[in-house]
Amino acid sequence: MKRLFVIATFVGAVFGAGSLRAQDTPVVTAYVEPDSILIGDRFDYVIDVEKDLVQVVDFPVFEPREGEIELVESFPVDTLQRDGRKLRLRKRYRLAAFGEGKYNLGVARVLYADKNILDTLSSRDSLYLEVATFQIDSTSQSIYDLKPQKTLPFQLREIKDYITWGLLILLLLAAGVYALHRWLAKRGKGFGDLFKPAPPLPPHVAAIQALETLHNQKLWQNNRHKQYYSGLTDILRTYIAARWGIGAMEMTSDEIIEAMRGEELPDKARMDLTSILRDGDLVKFAKAMPDGEQNESDYLKAYYFVEETKIVEETAQPESDPMQN
Repeated sequence: MKRLFVIATFVGAVFGAGSLRAQDTPVVTAYVEPDSILIGDRFDYVIDVEKDLVQVVDFPVFEPREGEIELVESFPVDTLQRDGRKLRLRKRYRLAAFGEGKYNLGVARVLYADKNILDTLSSRDSLYLEVATFQIDSTSQSIYDLKPQKTLPFQLREIKDYITWGLLILLLLAAGVYALHRWLAKRGKGFGDLFKPAPPLPPHVAAIQALETLHNQKLWQNNRHKQYYSGLTDILRTYIAARWGIGAMEMTSDEIIEAMRGEELPDKARMDLTSILRDGDLVKFAKAMPDGEQNESDYLKAYYFVEETKIVEETAQPESDPMQN
C-alpha cells in the first residue's frame, strides 16, 4: 500500500505540473482586418500573444500564395500591454489579395520556447477572407468607339504666367543695358568698344615679352640648346619682319644680314644681330654646345638689339601761349 501511495503521489505531481504549465502557456489570438475586400485591395493579418515576461515566442514568416495573396509589408512586433510579468505582443502583416473567392487562411501559429520546451502554439479558430470583384453586366452596357481628340479653344490665362515672367525678365535686361550704357558713356566709350579686338602690341613690346618668356623657360640650363637658340632667333626674325617689313621668317641668316644692310642701325646693334644669328646656326646645324656665359650674352644682345632699334613715339609738345611771352 505504501508503494502504491508513492506511485500515485508521483503521477499526481506530474499531471499537476502539466496542468500548471498548460495554464502558463502563452495564448495566441488572430484576426484579419477587414475580412471582406475587393480584389487588389489590402488587408491586415494580426497575431496577438499574451505571455509571461521570461517566455520567448517567435512569429512566423508569411509565405504568400503566388498569384492570390502577396505580402506588402511586415511590421515590427509591438508591445500593447504590460501588467507585472504579463506581456501582450502584436505582430501585423500587410497583405494584398489578387484572386476572387473565399480564402481559408487557417489558424495562426507562433513558435514557443521556455527553458527546455520548444513547441508551436496556434490560435483557436481559423481565419477567413472574402475577396469580391466588380460585377459588370455586359447585357446592359453598350460598347462605343473611342472618341476623337477634342481641341479646346485657346485661353489667355493658360500662358498668363509665362507672359508675366517674360516681361519681368525683359525689364531687368533693359535696366542692365541702360546701366551698362551709362557706365560706358562716362568713360567715353560705346557698345561697339566692347567687341573690338585688342590692338596689336608694338613689335618691340611683343619681342621683349617673348624674350622674357624664353628666358624663364631655362632651356639651355637643361641642355636644350637647340630649342633655346631656335626660340631666340625666331623672336628676332618676327621682330625684324614687323619692324622693317622684311620677310625674315623665310630667309636664311645670311639673307637677313644682307637685307638689313640697307637699314639705319647702330653699329653695335648690327654686330649683335650678326653674332646671334651665327651662334644660332652653329647650335642648330653644327650641334655646338655654348657655355652658360655665351648663352646669357646672346640673350642680352637680343634684348638690347630690340631696345636700340625700336620705334620711339614722339610726344606732342604743348604749344606755348604767346600771351605769356
